[in-house]
Amino acid sequence: MTPLLLADSLSKRYGAIQACCNISFEIGEGEALAIVGESGSGKTTLLHLISGLLQPDDGIVRYRRRDGAMRDLALLSEAERRALMRTDWGFVHQDAAQGLRMNVSAGGNIGERLMALGDRHYGRIRQTAAEWLERVEIAADRLDHKPSTYSGGMRQRLQIARNLVTSPRLVFMDEPTGGLDVSVQARLLDLIRSLIAEMGLAVVLVTHDLAVARLLSNRIMVMKEGAVIESGLTDRVLDDPQAPYTQLLVSSVLAA
Repeated sequence: MTPLLLADSLSKRYGAIQACCNISFEIGEGEALAIVGESGSGKTTLLHLISGLLQPDDGIVRYRRRDGAMRDLALLSEAERRALMRTDWGFVHQDAAQGLRMNVSAGGNIGERLMALGDRHYGRIRQTAAEWLERVEIAADRLDHKPSTYSGGMRQRLQIARNLVTSPRLVFMDEPTGGLDVSVQARLLDLIRSLIAEMGLAVVLVTHDLAVARLLSNRIMVMKEGAVIESGLTDRVLDDPQAPYTQLLVSSVLAA
């Protein structure tokens, strides 16, 4: 089957630093791919390349639209790119403030995505927003409250609701539980895992936490100094790592 997203020979440099070097992979519908590695390994740069936030120096990223056509992201018009980001794609940032309008109500944050699809019925938008708040375990009576009044965990759940309300096919996640308390992380991870399964989402997840990768992904890529050094099924790679660097990553978790 034609992949949903295909990356071919992606490279990106910052001066003398090779942030990504000749990386190729693909992801199909409903697949969850984790990109792991230490800080500076290039995983966030790769995420920005495949989500169109950065232009590669070399290589190409193609995405299969709902009509079946594979499109080169570099050739999309600005209007096409914005439409893709608002409807077919979601992007969950580590800092929820990057993915939310902090001075707009929770209902307004969710409703914006619906309006991007052309919905102008206020009552229907408000009802859908309230339903999504409850799906991400936020009381519906917080609908008119601004995210600036929310806790960190609630902001992250609101960001997830904002992204998923349009039923995207592909969601990018950059350290979605980073910076949260352990108990809040566990609750959020359970929520993300259930929504991925329920909605059949394709996910590209960047994380330094191998436990998060194991819980949320079925495939994994390990990065070091801008290169992918090992990839495969998540359980296989983490239970029987072949590359010495991956073995060090896994052993450091076991020793912690």
